[in-house]
Amino acid sequence: MPYVKEVFDYLRRTSPSQNEFYQAAEEVLESLRPLMEKYPKYRQHKIIERIVEPERQILFRVNWVDDKGEIQVNKGFRIEFNSALGPYKGGLRFHPSVNAGVIKFLGFEQIFKNALTGLQIGGGKGGSDFNPKGKSDNEIMRFCQAFMSELYRHIGAHTDVPAGDIGVGGREIGYMFGMYKKLANKYEGVLTGKSLKWGGSLARTEATGYGAVYFAQYMLEDRGESLEGKRCVVSGSGNVAIYTIEKLYQLGALPVTCSDSNGMIYDENGIDLELLKELKEVKRVRLSEYITHRPTAKYTPIEEYPKGCNGIYTVPCFAAFPSATQNELNLTDARNLLANGCICVSEGANMPSTLEAVHAFIDAKICYGPGKAANAGGVATSQLEMAQNASMVSWTFEEVDAKLAQIMKNIYTNAKETATEFGEPTNLVLGANIAGFRKVADAMIEQGLV
Repeated sequence: MPYVKEVFDYLRRTSPSQNEFYQAAEEVLESLRPLMEKYPKYRQHKIIERIVEPERQILFRVNWVDDKGEIQVNKGFRIEFNSALGPYKGGLRFHPSVNAGVIKFLGFEQIFKNALTGLQIGGGKGGSDFNPKGKSDNEIMRFCQAFMSELYRHIGAHTDVPAGDIGVGGREIGYMFGMYKKLANKYEGVLTGKSLKWGGSLARTEATGYGAVYFAQYMLEDRGESLEGKRCVVSGSGNVAIYTIEKLYQLGALPVTCSDSNGMIYDENGIDLELLKELKEVKRVRLSEYITHRPTAKYTPIEEYPKGCNGIYTVPCFAAFPSATQNELNLTDARNLLANGCICVSEGANMPSTLEAVHAFIDAKICYGPGKAANAGGVATSQLEMAQNASMVSWTFEEVDAKLAQIMKNIYTNAKETATEFGEPTNLVLGANIAGFRKVADAMIEQGLV
């Protein structure tokens, strides 16, 4: 039985019913076959067996009281996956879909994503099955305080530095930071994504979306193409999608779609960015309200999507930016994109494409930027926030944006050179996985069996 298959079978046996984790692990482990054949030291040191097991898994109960005075109970998670390169780093997700398998897949991806940035950060992830939608500010504050009353024991500026993710924005980070400060009696950079008034970094909000567009730009430049004047589709309408759209406009592209969990907007004249920000960042309402302000646009509820498809990916485009959630883009969607002329996919979300869709993009040899490379801009800028906190300085937006652009270029170059080294120059999945794994694995070997 091949070595990689042995490890994968072990995961299925010891971590049952964690399908998202299996998917993330399979993608990485399959990519590592040529590395294992070329460098037997990784097998000798049992690196794969060690790297697929988190260093620490924390599961806790979160009790809080809603506005009706009723007690509510949620699950809290923190997976501290690998600290070979630095403190654990990765977001907190508040969403009803959160479970151990989802957090584990996100933490596993984070190891290699963080390694690719070239910065000194390890991989971790956390969150809760708490749903912030429909909750009052006071309910969200009480939940965040209850969540942090347990999490604070396990995090710190040099231990584990969480950030935001789906359902966790500046408001939630603020409530959690305030509770951490009170409980730990420390004012330190223990969370990133903070307000600019108390330790946040300019360009952090924009970083993941901006980074995904920068990555697409570098892929296309290598093939003599550009985004200028090109139609692009974007999924999602959260932080990543909004700032993907913003950067696309800055580079002269025309983003024509966005979506939420209820449906999608197609605006052939280009998404009205200011309206989108008003609806999602200020009013926090459903995207269906977009057409009341922009009647020339078309709203399609999810129930009316073509069977087996995500409506976003039926729209003809030059480039696609999946920026909503995991597994939103399946094989049928991939085939629709390719048939409609899409030559570039840059993933703003974590693992938004199924394995079958990924293989379709690789086989078609289009510009395909996997999430762990293309959306690493967010965590990279989180580390820049940590650096500013540690040195008690604040950089300008332009300085941070320039550093972000250079980090994304370095990630692309590293993934491309590694893919070329192993004989598949257009396969950035292989390149990113091997480059990220090799950096972490070498550090683990040098630090001994710990």
